[in-house]
Amino acid sequence: MNNNHSLVAVVKCQTYKREDVQLAVHKGIQLIGGLSTIFSGNEQKLLLKPNALSGKTPDKCVTTHPEVFRAVAQLLQESSFHLSYGDSPAVGKISTVLAKIGIKPVADELNIPLADFEQGRMVSFPEGLRIKQFKLVNAVSDCDAIVSLPKLKTHNLTRMTGAVKNQFGCVAGFSKPEFHVKLPSAQHFSEMLVDLNHLLKPKLFIMDAIQSMEGNGPGSGDPVNTGFLMFSTDPVAMDSIACLILNIQPDRVLTNKIGAETGLGICDTNRIRIVGDDWHQFVKKDFNISRGPQIESGSSWKYRFARKLLTSKPVIDPKVCRCCNICVEQCPVVPKALFWKNENHPQAPVYDYQKCIRCYCCQEVCPYGAIRARIPLFRKIFDLIYPF
Repeated sequence: MNNNHSLVAVVKCQTYKREDVQLAVHKGIQLIGGLSTIFSGNEQKLLLKPNALSGKTPDKCVTTHPEVFRAVAQLLQESSFHLSYGDSPAVGKISTVLAKIGIKPVADELNIPLADFEQGRMVSFPEGLRIKQFKLVNAVSDCDAIVSLPKLKTHNLTRMTGAVKNQFGCVAGFSKPEFHVKLPSAQHFSEMLVDLNHLLKPKLFIMDAIQSMEGNGPGSGDPVNTGFLMFSTDPVAMDSIACLILNIQPDRVLTNKIGAETGLGICDTNRIRIVGDDWHQFVKKDFNISRGPQIESGSSWKYRFARKLLTSKPVIDPKVCRCCNICVEQCPVVPKALFWKNENHPQAPVYDYQKCIRCYCCQEVCPYGAIRARIPLFRKIFDLIYPF
């Protein structure tokens, strides 16, 4: 497509049966022009970047499904690309998490090596809107181009996690929780994600939305059948069309709004050409996602007052909590916003909401789904007033 338009393919695929996924992947790639139009002759070493947030089984819809990974990898291998793969999960050893989610066995079968997502180096990015340098994993510098394989899910900070947010796993080690501390607002965090995509410039995005996650995403939400895969070279356009399907205005996901403003991609759906199957058949009008206007950052008393009235906060269900301490360990705030009332941990940890920055790292890593976002009454009213 030209600079004034972007192309997004939506392809029906209602099961993770291997033959169904393979057919859908082949169809989707052809609909956006084929591999030869996406990669140059010098781009032979490709990094496959799935969403591997945590080590939950594929049926939980937390991570990119292994059959989507397989179909994409096989297609690229058939075209003689040299592949590597990986991600940096929120908690757990990389190889262990990738094994639990089913991707490592597929990669081993296809002889695809695990890239270095453990170590990294600082990369200057003076053009960044919010961030001027990133510590990127070595996997990025070891490849010629990135193929991003996001999972369609809700997210308590950014509303949804899709094509743009998937690259956050390319940030090395402790730099990720540091960003949550430095950038506690959704606006500033989204600006960082857009900067990261400008720096990395992934060449191809294939979104797993055969089954998606609604509600308490990105780690403890509810699986829902959505029945399609998406293909594009424009992450903003892809996420914007996903928003239409989830019945939310695309510019209410700040990575879309900021991404369009900075030239990362196109958010205006009138300038996005949708090909493949009719996307209207996949629309989920009742998809459980926050749709109301988002509070942008500020320092005035009006901002602080509005944030207090409208911003959700993490809460722990003591009946579900198993006192594993993972949420306390992962809290990036110093001193911690989560603490134990006594050393024996007989009860769930307690929040100090004066310190809590609403990054939801605790909720992301909870292996038992004990942490949810509590939405204030005023926010519920706001969402009813602005349902789309």
